[in-house]
Amino acid sequence: MNSFILFKQSLFQLTHLHQAKKMPFWKVILYVVFLSAILALPITKQLFSIMQDIKSDGQKIASKLPDFTITDGKLKTASKTEGFIYQTNSIIFTFDPEGKRSLNDVTADSVGTAVGLGLLQDEFVVAFPKSGAADSLLGANQFEIPYSKGTLDGLNSKDLKESLDGASFPFWIKLIVFVFTLYPTFLNLIFNLLMITIGANLYSKIRLYKLRFLDCLKISTYCATLPVIASSILHFINRSFDDSFLIVFVSLVVFFFATRNETRQEPPLA
Repeated sequence: MNSFILFKQSLFQLTHLHQAKKMPFWKVILYVVFLSAILALPITKQLFSIMQDIKSDGQKIASKLPDFTITDGKLKTASKTEGFIYQTNSIIFTFDPEGKRSLNDVTADSVGTAVGLGLLQDEFVVAFPKSGAADSLLGANQFEIPYSKGTLDGLNSKDLKESLDGASFPFWIKLIVFVFTLYPTFLNLIFNLLMITIGANLYSKIRLYKLRFLDCLKISTYCATLPVIASSILHFINRSFDDSFLIVFVSLVVFFFATRNETRQEPPLA
């Protein structure tokens, strides 16, 4: 018995899944990682789409930029160059060589899911939409990079346009994004599996099955295969779909079928 056989049985022979109780625990953990990867696929695809949109919008913005250079801690342009604000689907960009706008102004521009970017007179600023996600992951939703620190010294419009035109996402970036989505997906699936196992263990006690809690956990993990695949497909269709209830409920139903032929204990004498 191995995980590949149990995977096939989880799709076509549900009543055989009770054999999962014989699986080594480390193989069960690896199978949870496999299921987490399935759930992470639509989220990863969504993030790739967002990254691609930002790249495309960045190229549009770069094409609108006048000639400029950052030297001596200042954004320098031709004397009559005026600032502007340009909005795309994913970015609200501010170009302000005259010093009329501040970080707070750029932050106020950031609405919905759009990221606020600003090449201001003295600094480059980034403002993410106000949400708990940005604060929890990055510690804040707005950032400043003063030109005086020299980080952006020498940057000019020509180099920026060439960099964006030739920009591409290397494989390691995509791998990092996948791992980044896999980790919270794995933790969420672990929580759902514990909920399933608690229900499955209670059902086993009522039915007088000779199953330990760990046995129920192993069987429940493979019972979750079908609802995990279904949830992943639904996520591709509807990004806001909440899969927790579906995974827990359907996995319990599958568990009932999987343990139908399980050995029962003798009921205690009255």
